[in-house]
Amino acid sequence: MSLVTLLPFIVLIGAMFLMTRSAKKKQQAAAQMRNDMQPGSGVRTIGGMYATVKEVNEDTVLLDAGPGVDLLFAKNAIGAVLSDDEYNRIVHGIEHDLKTDEAVVPDDASSLTETDEPADSSDDQPIDLGKKEAAEETADEEPKKADDAELKKSDGESDAK
Repeated sequence: MSLVTLLPFIVLIGAMFLMTRSAKKKQQAAAQMRNDMQPGSGVRTIGGMYATVKEVNEDTVLLDAGPGVDLLFAKNAIGAVLSDDEYNRIVHGIEHDLKTDEAVVPDDASSLTETDEPADSSDDQPIDLGKKEAAEETADEEPKKADDAELKKSDGESDAK
């Protein structure tokens, strides 16, 4: 056997090794994240529910999903342990990292003008964008198309198939 015939098998075995190694690292990182959970931290389950950890046991986690709602989940059902800022932003809509020293940009440009007086718009005339002309042209073209169709029919052609 030559090296050329063994090369595809060597490449395949190498690819399988790399894939299993990266998957194993991801599993270990997820297990470490679940083991590092502490009561009071915010979590997201694999089903997409956000809750606060109330109690951590060996294989289960007791979650507080709301006032008077305690749920028992398997540790494997925890998809992510969230930081306090991220959990508050998602669940409560609270932004902690907003800077109040920055200039606030208004939604409209009214505060950006020099004067506070309203502009006098009596001199302004509405601008005609040419829609009337385009409508008149299409109205003139429709009778021409109808006349062309009548001429074709008069040549002895019929609409029946």
